[in-house]
Amino acid sequence: MQIPISRTLLAGLAGGAVLNLVMVLTFRLVGFGWNGGGILLNPSVQSQKLIAVWTRMEPLPLVVTRPAPIITGLMLFGMGHAVIYRWLSPSWPPGCMARAIRLAALIFFLSFVFWEFFTPFNQFGEPFLLLVFELVFWAIIALSEAYTIACIIEL
Repeated sequence: MQIPISRTLLAGLAGGAVLNLVMVLTFRLVGFGWNGGGILLNPSVQSQKLIAVWTRMEPLPLVVTRPAPIITGLMLFGMGHAVIYRWLSPSWPPGCMARAIRLAALIFFLSFVFWEFFTPFNQFGEPFLLLVFELVFWAIIALSEAYTIACIIEL
């Protein structure tokens, strides 16, 4: 069965929206804290370099100062993930959850694990335990987005 492109785009938009929402609930609400008091900005456990990048070094990250381009970009990533899902899922076992797990694994390992290894760990000196904490967030985010995409496309 050929999946209509309109359903793929809808799944991508919904997946991108879920990606944004779950990032707010994990990283912003829990990790960084709504007012900056979260464990990921705690100077007794976090790299001073990473804290400086997020809070003091100009220009501050866009997600902090002007989040609209980042939100939009994440929506576009969701659409890209839906296109990848549409392309690969016919070779995966049937079922929303079975396919969502495979997409989530791709997103998690090819994007989020790479990001955490190369940037927070490599460039900012983030401690390993905080890196693991963030990878748990990323796993939740990847699975939430992938499940949304898979369920909409598999309707």
